[in-house]
Amino acid sequence: MNRMTHDAVPAQAERRAFYQRIDPHHLTPLWEVLSALVPKTPSTRAQAALWSYPQLRDYLMEAGRLISAAEAERRVLILENPGLRGQSRITQSLYAGLQLILPGEVAPAHRHTQSALRLVVDGQGAYTAVDGERTTMRRGDFIITPAWTFHDHGNEGDEPVIWLDGLDIPLVEFLGAGFQEKAGAEVQNVARPEGDALARYGHNMLPVDFAQTASDPTRVFVYPYTQTRAALDGIAGGTPDPHLGFKLRYVNPATGASPMPTIGAYAQQLPAGFETRSYRCTDSSIYLCLEGEGAAQVGDTTLNFGLNDIFVVPSWQPLQLQAGRACTLFSYSDRPVQQVLGLWREQRE
Repeated sequence: MNRMTHDAVPAQAERRAFYQRIDPHHLTPLWEVLSALVPKTPSTRAQAALWSYPQLRDYLMEAGRLISAAEAERRVLILENPGLRGQSRITQSLYAGLQLILPGEVAPAHRHTQSALRLVVDGQGAYTAVDGERTTMRRGDFIITPAWTFHDHGNEGDEPVIWLDGLDIPLVEFLGAGFQEKAGAEVQNVARPEGDALARYGHNMLPVDFAQTASDPTRVFVYPYTQTRAALDGIAGGTPDPHLGFKLRYVNPATGASPMPTIGAYAQQLPAGFETRSYRCTDSSIYLCLEGEGAAQVGDTTLNFGLNDIFVVPSWQPLQLQAGRACTLFSYSDRPVQQVLGLWREQRE
């Protein structure tokens, strides 16, 4: 044993004794954890994963037999990331779940400081009401309930309706800013006709005395899939971006910012047989396949997806998408938060 090694043994023992003495005083040495706190590149326990919709639907229908929407308040199966089990999150900052509402049921009105989105997956005849206005839920529609807005759901049709819920629950929990309040009635009173918000704010026009800042959520709370698909089809005659295909982001039409300050949402079309080049970014993304089929190569993991399947791409993981049949993907992420904080990065290869 040389002198340096010999001297290091008592030094390590002294350090351990020192750490033990300071521990009761709620102190810990930075040098022991610095590389984990300030990594060279983003590090997360979240893993790439895929959920098969046919299996999810079977489990949801079983849940529908076991508990009512009224009992559950929200009958949802949470999609937990395999690297974050027990934390009710699909990424380090976002939540995802599939919600089921059966014919004749109502998910009672409440509000909370968490922002939420809905992406309608299956069935018809249901509605969502947001602060006194209802919208009929149709497959592919992107619907939001901004923070602290009362909302309820009901199904006046004759078949089950299922949608994807996406919320910023982990982010709000981290900030210690979560509040929730139940409404006085199970169902909100209808204060405005269906389509009122879209007419006022969603046609490149605004009320003359209306103004918003970029951080305010949009007053347009439904983005119909018919319009999304028309926009994607309208640009699909051009040359696809080699890393993204044809990809658009949803915006607050009054400001051009994200519809919600904490969650960004996107729609993407890939021609049949198209394969993207490797791309990575710091925002973790949750995808749902609205049309077609394909494969996502996330690092060393291959995820083969089909209609209505859901998959997650963690932060800074290289992603390549390949379409079998032409496919349309919806996705959401925490990019708006990262951009406001000056943290967001991307890398194209």
